[in-house]
Amino acid sequence: MSKGRITREHILTTAFDLASKDGLDSLTIGQLAKASGMSKSGLFAHFNSKENLQVSVLCYAGEYFALRVIQPARIQGFESVEQKLRHLLDRWLDWNHSFQGRCMFIDAWKEGRSTDDPVQQELDILTRRWMDYLCRQVEKGKESGEFQTDLDAWQAVFQLYGAYLSSQLFHSLGLEDESNSRFWQEAEIILARWRVSYQSQ
Repeated sequence: MSKGRITREHILTTAFDLASKDGLDSLTIGQLAKASGMSKSGLFAHFNSKENLQVSVLCYAGEYFALRVIQPARIQGFESVEQKLRHLLDRWLDWNHSFQGRCMFIDAWKEGRSTDDPVQQELDILTRRWMDYLCRQVEKGKESGEFQTDLDAWQAVFQLYGAYLSSQLFHSLGLEDESNSRFWQEAEIILARWRVSYQSQ
């Protein structure tokens, strides 16, 4: 790895840690300069603006997310799609709670945000990429005969995301334990309803 690549990796790793702790919106070139031991002028030469810095950190976070959450599921063999989904959900929860703060993807999301904002555009891309991946897993479950053929895959993703976001809110209020028991109780109900063996009461 070249010196320039090593330097950029150090910068982005430091910026990622800061954004995970304090939120992406609070990340500035001045703050990063102090934390990384580099000059403001040197960092400005890399990014040119706070906005470009934040977009770069989101891109880095997206790559790290894929490495931590998606890649392990791709290389590990699973007997069923449901097993793979459970693994993905476990890694997703672990991702969110493995930093000093909350998931920066959640914290960076802004209601009523401008569609012209490059930071929000990148966040949209990363979030949609993850949703698409989850949706594909549900479709594979339907194709394999594990899940009901009339299951709406996007509605299924909606249910999982709802449980995930609720879990994060409950964590912040001290109403969810470290084992994410409330999330998993809800996930069990959701997954049971998807199975071909499910019979409504």
